[in-house]
Amino acid sequence: MKTQIFAHRSYPVKFPENSLQGFKYAIDHGADGLEFDVHLTKDDVPVIMHDEKIDRTTKGHGKIHDFTYEQLKKYPLANGETIPLLKDFLNLVGHHKIHLNLEFKTNQIHYKGIEKIVMDMVNDHNLRYPVIYSSFYLQSLKIAQKLDPSQIYCFLTDKRFKDPKAFIKKEHLSALHPGYYAKGIEDMERIYTIDNPQTMKKLFKRHVRGIFTNDFVTAMKIRDEIQK
Repeated sequence: MKTQIFAHRSYPVKFPENSLQGFKYAIDHGADGLEFDVHLTKDDVPVIMHDEKIDRTTKGHGKIHDFTYEQLKKYPLANGETIPLLKDFLNLVGHHKIHLNLEFKTNQIHYKGIEKIVMDMVNDHNLRYPVIYSSFYLQSLKIAQKLDPSQIYCFLTDKRFKDPKAFIKKEHLSALHPGYYAKGIEDMERIYTIDNPQTMKKLFKRHVRGIFTNDFVTAMKIRDEIQK
């Protein structure tokens, strides 16, 4: 099994994180997948940003859900882009041969109705592959499972499980997305966020299912050397 490499928040070693410019670069340069984070604005518009606040990646201040999207447009990313709409991101991806890992960013703020709003929007786009839905907030995944049990759901966690396979089965998950290597579930884990080349080498030798990285270009070179 060849390890899948997901460009984490697009390609932040070269472009502003979670920018359409960075995502386009990753698509054009052969990343296996894209990882991105979704929030809701005050007027329930799904937008892509990592933090709950806009402070770190724009010159604005405050929480995303306290702004309408029109208000958020006043605070661009460092490259001049407005904070990306999920809709625009999905249009960019289109029929490209690339996997998507959508994180419901709900572990600090559980935006009411985010699961249905986001999944309805995804379903309106004819993507090449099914979207992988993940979250640090298990309840978001449970809500999504009730909406559509046929989708791919994965739990993000730093918690170590005595029996991760049993947890995956119990919660009806497709895989685990841990912040560490979990022995024995190599085909059911995508590990975040792996930027150290030596760690990459170890994981590629173990043929884990996937990794998330801020430098997918370096990761691809190392993987292709090891997993010929």
